[in-house]
Amino acid sequence: MIWNNEFETLPPEALEALQLKRLKNIVEKVYATVPFYRKRFNEYGITPDDIKSLSDLQKLPFTTKQDLRDNYPFGMFAVPKEQVVRIHASSGTTGKPTVVGYTKRDIEHWAELMARTFSAAGVKKGDVLQNAYGYGLFTGGLGAHYGAELLGASVIPISGGNSKKQIMIMKDFGTTAISCTPSYALSLYEVAQEEGIDLKDLPVKVGVFGAEPWTDSMRKEIEDKWDIDAVDIYGLSEVIGPGVAFECLEAKKGMHINEDHFIVEIIDPETGEVKPFGEEGEIVFTTITKEAIPIIRYRTRDITRLIKEPCRCGRTFARMEKVTGRTDDMMIIRGVNVFPSQIESILMETKGTLSHYQLVVDRVNNLDTLEVWVEVGEEFFSDEIKVLQQFSKSLERNIKDIIGVTAKVKLVEPKTLERSQGKAQRVIDKRK
Repeated sequence: MIWNNEFETLPPEALEALQLKRLKNIVEKVYATVPFYRKRFNEYGITPDDIKSLSDLQKLPFTTKQDLRDNYPFGMFAVPKEQVVRIHASSGTTGKPTVVGYTKRDIEHWAELMARTFSAAGVKKGDVLQNAYGYGLFTGGLGAHYGAELLGASVIPISGGNSKKQIMIMKDFGTTAISCTPSYALSLYEVAQEEGIDLKDLPVKVGVFGAEPWTDSMRKEIEDKWDIDAVDIYGLSEVIGPGVAFECLEAKKGMHINEDHFIVEIIDPETGEVKPFGEEGEIVFTTITKEAIPIIRYRTRDITRLIKEPCRCGRTFARMEKVTGRTDDMMIIRGVNVFPSQIESILMETKGTLSHYQLVVDRVNNLDTLEVWVEVGEEFFSDEIKVLQQFSKSLERNIKDIIGVTAKVKLVEPKTLERSQGKAQRVIDKRK
């Protein structure tokens, strides 16, 4: 179901005119109110008057996560702090967190975008949404919460963790939709099994999953185990949070980018050159409606591809494919570029492996090594050692043939690897 037909089905000419108008306004605003952007624009010899067409966006400098950290905490704000009604911050694995703020209007826009997201997933007024994204400084929980309420759904703000209680609430409250990370959805399935509850007997019909890359193989596993539709969503705290892009239930083929709020580009991650539609590269966003922290040409480090072909759902926004990896999550193993999602695809397509895995990278005698730890079914450990050895060697050959890197596969029993209540930690790089 389309939530906002007026904007989600805009003809291309009308959308481009709206984007240009909003782009000019936002460039003028950051030049006037954000010292960082004024200084950076001046270094590039650019003024707001130079933006006369959408293609002129390419003249503007990129913004990176480091820029936000360098201006911690409020140096990127474009409005006085008394106009900021909400402050979030990303956890950040190193250094200071990135801080983002929202005006009242920003919160309203955010709720609108998440209402579109849930509506596209088939959630409607009267549904009961169990929101297991984390609340607090993380943008996921509250972003999803406000959107579902605007839609008219009943929201259970359970946040992440406490899995046994999650299952109990799901059963007792009649949950019809769930939102969380895909890896946590698989963890909940295991807990339900331990509790003797078959998730297929519950009224849950759809899962809205995001916050980490996941493959179509993992989607199929979730859908089979839960007997639900699983749809993908995409967002970044620096851009707005969840609600940047979403899949529709009708197609499940690429995520519709809310182009009335964000201008999207695909660039070559090495050169920064803009690539044509359809080519894979790093996705870059410019916010054109945000008030508290507008952001110009934000480098996400996420690798994907844009789809321009019309979608059968009727939305006219461009779509982005599932993120295949990140330029900063990319591992370089003996000169070979490797993304965790590539190995996940191989594991998920191999009968006998379970959905939980971990990649351990190390350096031995000045040479990079890669170990793939993957859980397999209990039945494997009742077989002869020879069977396990043959299976691991087969996986090693597949990884070598498909990705071009030598890996040592270690098969472990179910529930051996640590479970995540949020984003799964897939890579342990001991070289660092």
